[in-house]
Amino acid sequence: MTTTPELAKTLTPADLRPIPEFDGVHEVWPRGDRLDAVREAAKKYRERFLKQGQVTAIKSFDIVAAPYPSRFAFQGYNLSINPFITIINRMFVIQFEGFDGKTKTLVWEPTVPAGSAESPFYHKLDEFSKKLKVNKYFVKYLNDPDHVLPRLGLRNEDVDYISFDHLHVQDMRMVMGSKEPIEGEATPRKPMFPNAKLLVHRKELGTFESMHPMQWAWYVENGMAGVPDDCLEVFEGDVELGVGVSLLWTPGHTDGNHSLCVNTPDGVWISSENGMAPDSWQPDQSKIPGVKTQASFYNREVALNGNTLEDSLDQYDSMVKEKTMASRSPRDSRWLQIIPSSECASFKRQWPVIPTFSHGGLDYGTVTVPER
Repeated sequence: MTTTPELAKTLTPADLRPIPEFDGVHEVWPRGDRLDAVREAAKKYRERFLKQGQVTAIKSFDIVAAPYPSRFAFQGYNLSINPFITIINRMFVIQFEGFDGKTKTLVWEPTVPAGSAESPFYHKLDEFSKKLKVNKYFVKYLNDPDHVLPRLGLRNEDVDYISFDHLHVQDMRMVMGSKEPIEGEATPRKPMFPNAKLLVHRKELGTFESMHPMQWAWYVENGMAGVPDDCLEVFEGDVELGVGVSLLWTPGHTDGNHSLCVNTPDGVWISSENGMAPDSWQPDQSKIPGVKTQASFYNREVALNGNTLEDSLDQYDSMVKEKTMASRSPRDSRWLQIIPSSECASFKRQWPVIPTFSHGGLDYGTVTVPER
């Protein structure tokens, strides 16, 4: 990869603002005090965030349905008959007013399934499913991220920012382009969104520099190799992008994990892959066998998405941060407005691991075509 940790440190986001309420909370010690500090900081920031205004539009699109081990989905709390559930990967298109007064377009989670298939975990799973001749049942393609924007009247050239909550199963060369060919291809890839910057946390970028064995199965080898440095917008901590939209640093699932935070007419929405369903953030209301009971037994208020426990305590704190920021749903006030970027589907074949509640997609405002 061409970007080194030293270079990453020098890349300063031009249009992002730090969120001072969270300064230092992830370093508080001991760990019980850290959780309290994270919760209190989120309460303070939420109050200010709500006063700043709302995004002008946000639309969600389902990209692909893919298999996922059921034992990971709810930290092993759930009782499962089928070893796999199906998760739905979502992509969001968000428009908002930047701090320069101009309309900005952010595409959140434009997953390219062909790239995800090359991550070690899914590559091995694909080989296994082919041996059993069941691979055609494992993956269902729903929308091509390359073709979503024209349905909104936009071109891919209109996108200002791209971001993912983390870079598990992402081959960023297929999204951001590359200066050298991907293995097995004759020419370098052109960027899917030619004018977009990739917003990426410095610690997430640094993971590609030296992969730990506990991280290896979920990252695409060479997934950042040859991605041009000038398309990266590297940040640290928590940042605001513009009116009504922030990226909150939520470490634990990965070191550089961050969550989308948007303000809408229905209040604050949060999106990440820290959990697999609303049950994950509110296990006390879950009807999935085992989840409520286990969470209560251990006196825990969240149930982690547990495929990579890079730091489970941090992930726990991060999910508390998310649920403290989120508003309650007008559809059902018992549930917080947290929508997983990869959500456990409600398919009967994976019974009894079926979410107790699902928000569905997001559809607010009207997308406008920027001046070209």
